Amino acid sequence: MSETSLTAEAVTTEAKYPKSVPYIIGNEAAERFSFYGMRSILATFLVAQFFNPTLNPALQTVAEAKANESTHFFVTLAYTLPFVGGLVADWFTGKYRIILTISIVYCLGHLCLAVFDSNLNGFIGGLVLIAIGAGGIKSCVSANVGDQFDKSNQVLLSKVYGWFYFSINAGSVISTILIPWVYAEWGAKWAFGIPGLLMALATIIFFLGRKKYVRVPPSGINRNNFVFISVYALTHLGKKQKGQSWLDVAKGEYNPEKVEGVKAVYRVMAVFIFAPIFWAMWDQNLSEWVLQAEKLDRHINLGFGSFTILAGQVQTANPIFLLSFIPLFTYFVYPFLDKIGIKTTPLRRLGAGLALTALSFVIIAFVQENVDKGLHPSVWWQIFAYVVLSAAEVLVSITGLEYAYTQAPKSMKSTMSAIWLLTVAAGNLFDALVNSNIAEHGFFSKFTGASYYWLFVGICTVFLVIYLFVAPRLKERSYIEQPEEEENDIIAQTNNL
Repeated sequence: MSETSLTAEAVTTEAKYPKSVPYIIGNEAAERFSFYGMRSILATFLVAQFFNPTLNPALQTVAEAKANESTHFFVTLAYTLPFVGGLVADWFTGKYRIILTISIVYCLGHLCLAVFDSNLNGFIGGLVLIAIGAGGIKSCVSANVGDQFDKSNQVLLSKVYGWFYFSINAGSVISTILIPWVYAEWGAKWAFGIPGLLMALATIIFFLGRKKYVRVPPSGINRNNFVFISVYALTHLGKKQKGQSWLDVAKGEYNPEKVEGVKAVYRVMAVFIFAPIFWAMWDQNLSEWVLQAEKLDRHINLGFGSFTILAGQVQTANPIFLLSFIPLFTYFVYPFLDKIGIKTTPLRRLGAGLALTALSFVIIAFVQENVDKGLHPSVWWQIFAYVVLSAAEVLVSITGLEYAYTQAPKSMKSTMSAIWLLTVAAGNLFDALVNSNIAEHGFFSKFTGASYYWLFVGICTVFLVIYLFVAPRLKERSYIEQPEEEENDIIAQTNNL
């Protein structure tokens, strides 16, 4: 055995998990339970409690549009604020202080939902506080995991991230099963109160580990970042010389290496511009699809037993299928396709993901056509759509992050993570605006029932056709890091936003 192998083995043997890790993972599991538990009943609650409490069929379409509008605006805010939270943490406060402070705001938001369950303004105020809480800490929590490691235990980082993401999905699965049942049996106060209690528990768990965390101090304002360089280049375009990129004018004022990194970010954004339509459609499985599930036959007969599931519980299919598909695609589908000569490049995966996203909505549109006729199709059809959508998520979401990391230099990888979250916000903003227009009887009000889903099938198809034309012409440059650096790169920091 070589000396190098012996050294690596010794490092692996001596490596120990940081004592802070259980507190971080416990905090994340409880926080995700609170977020997804609340969201699992949000759309149905808004319709039943505020927008159509009398169950008037003539008001149902507008009521559902208003509920979807509120839900998607909430998600838009929650996925826009990580950009801000990351800046504040890295430049001014450090991660620990902002996570603890914003978690308290998060708890107050849940309290408002439970207290103001019959007051729309108070309830919306609670949603805003939760969006600030969830968004404010989102970019800091996963980065805080990486901060706990050094060279002595870096080999354990990927395992801890595995448990970290397992805690996210475990919290999601448990909450989407439990909270809709609590809502049906005990009402809104308990259904929104329990996620609030879990968020309070998450905050307490995080606080208890305060003496065990490795705290990276804030670095102060970093001028060599994506925003500053872009703004400078835009405001000094007059200095651009023939043959130069518009960003090259910033090289005299900023680090030339960082300017080249910003160029890489814009190259990746040429791909990311196609992501918002995916998120606009994906996020409907937590709102529009839930409202559709209320009108389906949700009786499940497994042969050896039968039961009826609640509308808010159907969405549990997504994390279950997702956890199953990740290893399936990684270890079987991709290698098989590569073996038979179909190279599964990131760009091809993204295109296939958009196609499957459209297909999942084709299924949902056919289901809705039967609902519009007064029928009650089996919930198994919607579960089938979840199978297709979950496969699309593996192809688009995971591949999108991978593409961002490989196509951007190390100094800009955190910037790409933040921009990826902004594509989620952009997709949800589009959903919110469409539903707002429907509620106000505008242009999109003609797209109700099945035609609403066919609208998104059409939009996604247009994006896919454009993507198939653009993708082969995109310039790519792979930034291959050393293994030790690559493990650090998965940490979603925001030093260069």
